[in-house]
Amino acid sequence: MELRQLRYFVRLVELGSINRAAKDLEIVTSALSQQMSRLETELNTRLLQRSTTGVCVTQAGMAFYQHAQLTLRHAEEAVRAAQEARLSGKVAVGFASTTSAVLAMPFFEAMRERYPDVRLRLVDSLSTSLAMLINGRQLDLAVIAQSVGGLRGNARPLVRERLYLIGAASTPYMQDLHAGPLRVEQIAHIPLVLGSQGLRDAVDAAFAQAECEPRIFLEVDGLQVLMNSVLAGVGATILPGAATLRVPADSVICREISDLQMPRVSTLVSLPREELSPAAWAAHAVLCDTVESLVHEGRWPGAELHSRTAAGPRA
Repeated sequence: MELRQLRYFVRLVELGSINRAAKDLEIVTSALSQQMSRLETELNTRLLQRSTTGVCVTQAGMAFYQHAQLTLRHAEEAVRAAQEARLSGKVAVGFASTTSAVLAMPFFEAMRERYPDVRLRLVDSLSTSLAMLINGRQLDLAVIAQSVGGLRGNARPLVRERLYLIGAASTPYMQDLHAGPLRVEQIAHIPLVLGSQGLRDAVDAAFAQAECEPRIFLEVDGLQVLMNSVLAGVGATILPGAATLRVPADSVICREISDLQMPRVSTLVSLPREELSPAAWAAHAVLCDTVESLVHEGRWPGAELHSRTAAGPRA
């Protein structure tokens, strides 16, 4: 099997036509068809279904296509690294929205200092979306903020994050709270702005256990809109302390909720080890180092590394 055959196959799948792919690759149609037949013979499996309207990828062909993309990408990066005699390449890294507020820029700065020739693509999205991108091999690494089923690859828990009631400092219901940790029944009267995913199940379970109902005024999927709603006084929210980094320090009041049973675990997930490029492995190590530094220096509000306690959020 040759890299040339992989390039031909990937382009053929992308264009869906032998004629268009041959023209794009600047080879004759018969030569492309012959190379694909040789590839299928070598693999002893059907990769493509041919018809008068084009070609369709079989299930085996789609699995081969995904790995062929990675192989070509790694080959390109290997050539580039050899030419430049230093680590280079492209790495795509995803962050859950609250996590990106505290981690994305310190990670970028650390990578720029240690591996200036590695080009990063950073993605801010929901944990479920990031898991889908990992499974689809569109991301190398991601820091997700909840357990996601069906995830293929490696997972390494990074930090446990305490959960807080976060509200605008100008609202009477936040000003009237005492300074210590709160129990769920003490906030049942406070209007809430909550997301419909992620921590929602844990919040609902905590209120049910306390035998009280949350006063949900608004549901928002999207951290920026959610925090804007909080600052506008629509209601308070329940999030990890890292969310406070997206707003001015004196604009919110934060109080830990002591009986919310499930501290959030932020986890680093990645493609399987054998699929990570040298640049992605370097980014993996830098990401872990950055997380540890942020927690030790108290720059990740409410986060703990294992049994170590980090600083609390701004109040």
